[in-house]
Amino acid sequence: MFLPAGVRNYSYAQDMAIFRTKTQWVLLGVLLLLLMVMPSFLSNYWLSVCNIIAITIIAATGLNILTGYCGQLSIGHAGFIAVGAYTSAILSGQLGMPFLLSMLCGGLMAGFIGMLFGLPSLRVKGFYLAISTIAAQFIIMWVIRNWSEVTGGNIGLSVPTAEIFGYSFTSQASKYYLILAITVLVIFFAKNLARTRPGRAFVAIRDNDLAAQVMGINLFRYKLLAFFIGCFFAGIAGSLLAHCYYGFLNPEFFDFKESILYVGMIIIGGLGTSVGPIFGVILIRLLDSILSLEVVPFLETHVTLFTSGWASGLKPMIFGAVIVLFLILEPRGLAHRWQLFKTSYRIWPFSY
Repeated sequence: MFLPAGVRNYSYAQDMAIFRTKTQWVLLGVLLLLLMVMPSFLSNYWLSVCNIIAITIIAATGLNILTGYCGQLSIGHAGFIAVGAYTSAILSGQLGMPFLLSMLCGGLMAGFIGMLFGLPSLRVKGFYLAISTIAAQFIIMWVIRNWSEVTGGNIGLSVPTAEIFGYSFTSQASKYYLILAITVLVIFFAKNLARTRPGRAFVAIRDNDLAAQVMGINLFRYKLLAFFIGCFFAGIAGSLLAHCYYGFLNPEFFDFKESILYVGMIIIGGLGTSVGPIFGVILIRLLDSILSLEVVPFLETHVTLFTSGWASGLKPMIFGAVIVLFLILEPRGLAHRWQLFKTSYRIWPFSY
């Protein structure tokens, strides 16, 4: 952990603390204050954008733990998000289970399914493991589409609004505060996990699994643990998507393109860093919103050389170009650029 000049630690507790100087606590307070007052200045549309950004950060944080820290490449993350979304929706909508309990069950179900599809990681890795996670994506979506008596199939499934102790989260502002609270808890957990024994074991496995095994790290245990934690967060994000964003579930919401997008987010943000998923998600989701709200309608209105709807095809092209440019120009992601910025301007170093 880097420290500003003139600052030193006097105890092990100070050395392990995330925030240790007055400047850090002040900046943290300012950030939380800005997040709390944002609903007063934003329209419902931009509040919904903030909600989807926060939910995506939860899911991307889970994928970052699995891929960024532990090195287990997963390209089926949207499938695990779907597991959490449908589990929570079915338990709360059809069985009357409280929202918080159904959300927890959705996360646990996604975690256990993730462990099941993570078993091949004990024998294969790299692109071979990626193929098995792609299979997970298609198997999960096949089950959702064909188990129509429970999931609604291609018709879809209605989802009740999130409710805690009799209070229904119906407005965008109320959903924003609920999602924000859960997102802060997830980020705090992930930040601390990276500093614990499992977190160090994940990094050792990522860097060299053979050397990690020689040092006594149980590959079976920690790889499956990484799959469970990563997919658990995906399930929590799926539950929030169902109850606080969509309000209705359809298999089309969790297609393979979304899984690819999540991988792109953590690459752009910075693999294996605590702030990487945050930066990557904010960039991609804001880019998507700006393209949908401003760029595409403008091009379709003012450029008449092509057939109707041609501009919508620019979105995937721009996303692909952004990912390629980041791989070439900034392979370590926005988190690395943020670290360089803090060093250049002597901002207190927030270890990532």
